[in-house]
Amino acid sequence: MRLFIVLCALFSLNLSAEEQFPAWELPNTQVHQLPAQNTGRQYEVWVELPPSYGKTEKKFPVLFVSDANYAFPLIRSIRNRLGAGGQNIEDFVIVGLSYAKEDNPTDSRSLDYTPTNVLAKTKKPAKHLTAKAYGGAALYAEYLRQQVIPFVLNTYQVDPKRKLFVGHSYGGLLGAQILLTQPDTFDTYILSSPSLWFDNKTMFKLEQQYAANHKDLKAKVQLYAAEFEQLKPGPRYANRVSIVDDTLLFEKTLKSRNYPGLQIQSQIIADEDHLSVFPSMISRALVKLLPGYGPYTPG
Repeated sequence: MRLFIVLCALFSLNLSAEEQFPAWELPNTQVHQLPAQNTGRQYEVWVELPPSYGKTEKKFPVLFVSDANYAFPLIRSIRNRLGAGGQNIEDFVIVGLSYAKEDNPTDSRSLDYTPTNVLAKTKKPAKHLTAKAYGGAALYAEYLRQQVIPFVLNTYQVDPKRKLFVGHSYGGLLGAQILLTQPDTFDTYILSSPSLWFDNKTMFKLEQQYAANHKDLKAKVQLYAAEFEQLKPGPRYANRVSIVDDTLLFEKTLKSRNYPGLQIQSQIIADEDHLSVFPSMISRALVKLLPGYGPYTPG
């Protein structure tokens, strides 16, 4: 018996950590390789199917989420726990938009989620602009429209009229750009702490261009910001830009256009900052925008 134990111990020393301890995989998830044809950048599309998928002929709402490395497993967990099997939150398909394989997360999101190449405008970039490139959002949005969304609609049992987008920070900035350039890309936009400050608030200039050429904006928009995302003394308050002010101004400006097809609301979430707000934000957004069959139960 001792010899057997020793041999087992020696054998285990020759195995890699991955062989000894296999990785945990999230059930009901799928990964698709879907490189962008317009840029050659290598992306994956992550898909998670709700427990009721395939048990009914209904087509499910589909939620596309940026920054999938963080947000995809989080939203999955919140829906499966808070959703109470469809009672509190309607079951929906989650589509995670991964970072480009050739980039680290900062470089990938800075290029794909921002509207302009700010590095080309100055010889000395601001200290907070640390990525190697910016300004690829238009190409990334084209990739979503031409490849990702058609792939999802053709592959999965989802409702083409119930496409939701959620993005935080630069991801929210990306959502704002899509809203103001090709709003029919998604039906609902959940913009969390959007970086509307980017490049001297260039998104507000884009809004003016849209308003000058359009009489309607058909979309449901839910804006969120955190209480501490404003300029005040204190360790959790912002020290550079007020996302709260920008978010409220964005809402006010769009409401002033009186677009008949636009539904827009904002909420400032108490006792949260830029890093902490996302879980609280997405819980509120899902309960509000995808209510279950009810009655709501807190458990």
